[in-house]
Amino acid sequence: MKKTLVSALTTALVVGAASTTFAASNPFSDVPAGHWAYDAVSQLAADGVIEGYGDGTYRGDNQITRYEMAQMVAKAMAKSNVSAADKAMIDKLAAEFSDELNNLGVRVSNLERNADMVKWNGKAEYTMARHVNKDAADTDSDHTDNFLFRLEPSAEVNSNWHVNARVDANINAAKDEGEDKGNVSLKRIWAQGDYDNFSVKLGKFATLDNDSVFDTTMSGAEVSFGNNVKGILGYGRQNLNDSESFSGDKAANHFYVGANYAEGKFMGGVSYHTLKSNATPSRDTFKEGVAKADYRFDKNSDINGFYAKSSKMSGKTKDAQAYSFEYDYKGAEQENAGTWGAWIAYRHLGQDASQFNTFDVVKAGEKGWEIGGNYTFFKNIVGTLRYGNVKDIDNSSQKAHTYFGRVEFFF
Repeated sequence: MKKTLVSALTTALVVGAASTTFAASNPFSDVPAGHWAYDAVSQLAADGVIEGYGDGTYRGDNQITRYEMAQMVAKAMAKSNVSAADKAMIDKLAAEFSDELNNLGVRVSNLERNADMVKWNGKAEYTMARHVNKDAADTDSDHTDNFLFRLEPSAEVNSNWHVNARVDANINAAKDEGEDKGNVSLKRIWAQGDYDNFSVKLGKFATLDNDSVFDTTMSGAEVSFGNNVKGILGYGRQNLNDSESFSGDKAANHFYVGANYAEGKFMGGVSYHTLKSNATPSRDTFKEGVAKADYRFDKNSDINGFYAKSSKMSGKTKDAQAYSFEYDYKGAEQENAGTWGAWIAYRHLGQDASQFNTFDVVKAGEKGWEIGGNYTFFKNIVGTLRYGNVKDIDNSSQKAHTYFGRVEFFF
């Protein structure tokens, strides 16, 4: 009966562990056809895992070393047409002989990657924020007191494709909402294929410019191509529930095109978005252009900003513009306790141009200054503080303070 490659390897390993010898096998002259290990060693020889000696013998009575076994495992690792069960056993053998394989110059990174096809990342965070109007006659304020638990698994399909997801669970700490009232939702789910200078996304994923005025997701497809200069095209359906100006329809067709450039200390990009929905005034297409740039002076100092101009949904020019200028010094490094960072920024976030605003203390429809800092207390535990001094864009007499604090536990 013909044995699989792993069956043969397992037999060989058991023999080596039990008696520190390998029995000889055909086509070796010192292994008769009736030998108890004939099938196993024959299969090993046929698969090229073992070679024997130049005189045509296997010398099965000799003791086997761990390095000799590691050579056999290395040859088995090179085989591509093996079953899932065989692959799993080869992975275990490679883990056992990893030191010898590394000394032989055989990398086991691919093996380790395959042994853990699904990688889990995530965080738990607590956020407290308060947006307080300065006008004593106006006691209106927004108060956030929230727990978030986030999982972001990534599963390997093959060497080019992965499936990624984001699952969020939120609990309103101010109301002490229990598990039965917690909001759990699948925020993102997409397949991504990465090739040389080309990438494609299919599913529900973060859109272009999600770091400024389009901090949202859409269901569709995106392709990007290039290296230092990268072109991006995306199209899909966009949920409008979290937008600042849309009303009526709950979704729109979202198309975007962009180009990014990165070289040395400089990064920059331009993009153009269109959203078509019955909720758009006069059923016209909402349009927005974005330009952004980032320059890193050294390892500590960075300056970045963007400018966006959109359709006038409110009819006011100021609301159809958004821009931000920010200076960053250092920055808390998640892996390194004791690292810290600070920043100062001025932001003008017109309501029309900031349909899906990403900023925490300057809201859509506001302009003003933000200062903040972060600190890594322990490895993977980061705290962040922000303060905003803002005004309403359409009515500068309406002023507010924003206080924001967050602690994140990464895993």
